[in-house]
Amino acid sequence: MMFSLLRRPTLTWSTLMKDVQQNHRSTIYSKPPKENIGPVQSFFAICVFAVTLLGPAGWILHHIPDYRQRSPPQT
Repeated sequence: MMFSLLRRPTLTWSTLMKDVQQNHRSTIYSKPPKENIGPVQSFFAICVFAVTLLGPAGWILHHIPDYRQRSPPQT
């Protein structure tokens, strides 16, 4: 489909987008979840995610004064 659209001699961006939108068919199917996730599991997952992201940043920010007192590495 896409190759035939690109071979047109007078193809512009707007006509390409119109053709793609007209020929688009959704291929994503979904079903309801088999098991519902409770609030405890959600809270735990959010906490682990936050600690994973914010832990290293907090460590670095906490130790900035130590980093400033060090002498620069000698090369």
